[in-house]
Amino acid sequence: MKLYSWNVNGIRAVLNKGMLQKFIEEHDPDVLCLQETKAERGQFEIDFPQYEEHFFSAMKKGYSGTAIFTKTPALQYIDGFPQDIIDKYKVTGDTYGDPNAEGRVIAAEFDEFWVVTVYTPNSKRDLSRLSVRHQHWDKAFLAYMQRLEETKPVLFCGDLNAAHTEIDLARPKENRKSAGFTDEEREGITNVIDAGFVDTFRAAHPDTLGAYTWWTHWGNARANNVGWRIDYWFASKSIAGQVKNPQIHPDAMGSDHCPVSIEI
Repeated sequence: MKLYSWNVNGIRAVLNKGMLQKFIEEHDPDVLCLQETKAERGQFEIDFPQYEEHFFSAMKKGYSGTAIFTKTPALQYIDGFPQDIIDKYKVTGDTYGDPNAEGRVIAAEFDEFWVVTVYTPNSKRDLSRLSVRHQHWDKAFLAYMQRLEETKPVLFCGDLNAAHTEIDLARPKENRKSAGFTDEEREGITNVIDAGFVDTFRAAHPDTLGAYTWWTHWGNARANNVGWRIDYWFASKSIAGQVKNPQIHPDAMGSDHCPVSIEI
């Protein structure tokens, strides 16, 4: 199976440009996890008859949202965190809104594993959402992945809105205290790894430089590959040995992010 993840930064835009169609034709994923869809299912037309589609859209129009396309129908889909995890980790709203109403997590159960797509809240340029993310969201998400893991191995992917180590962004020193590379955000990813989840790309390519998944629109950053690796596939340790060929696909255009993939 080929599993792909892509923050499309607006599904309507990549469809209108023909980029999603081109990508699916070229890569033919068995499972495609999307983030930042920015639309409800009824707001656009798509014709991918080979896939079962599941969308979890934000309450706010044109914002956030996730989706899963799969050739093998899932046994079930679960949208968002369970209520007891929301309550335990106090994942509630802030001045930007309620992250639970932003369509940020879908878990899809298959025969042998879970696939989860996540769009982690951005800490914002002024770090005004960092505490929501660090103190509440990251802890709740890890607890949820561990709960799912009690029943089956977990493969989770998405835009975590953070680079883990200095090798994961082009200019670590300049961004030492910037959103996406604060100590708190990096700690969140360290905690995921310490809990036994494997960063599949970095496990296979521990020393690879210049492997990025997101580029700012400013300063010709993508052409110059001044980027960040903030999109991931993580695997439970029990299934990580079956994961092959983790890749980043910078040639796939249409978004400020590029797809990342694994095979299992």
